[in-house]
Amino acid sequence: MKKTIQKNLFISLGWLFVILAVIGVLIPILPTTPFLILALALFAKSSPKFHQMLIDHPWFGSLLRQWEKNRTVSRRIKIRASVLIALSFSVSIAVLQDNPLLQTMLILIAIICLYYIWRLKEPNRP
Repeated sequence: MKKTIQKNLFISLGWLFVILAVIGVLIPILPTTPFLILALALFAKSSPKFHQMLIDHPWFGSLLRQWEKNRTVSRRIKIRASVLIALSFSVSIAVLQDNPLLQTMLILIAIICLYYIWRLKEPNRP
């Protein structure tokens, strides 16, 4: 019974992280990739079916396969994520032109996100 509870908890948490990742695609303040990596790890321990579903996903399956294989993220993905962060945070900062405190907070969050992304290892090139 304990194993069943743990399995169901991991599956539930995995789906929660998938949902957060999808929201993160729409709202740049939520980090999509880390949520997907967490979901992948939880599904690996609880549901081979859902794990395989993420690995086979046409949009982010290759990123997750690469992460699972050697814990790296390609430079192309880092650049794409950085551009999306810069664009979306710039729009948010422009909308909040009358609130310098929130603008400063958004700038700091963007810097933290970019720092995190660029600290991830890249695959070795031959």
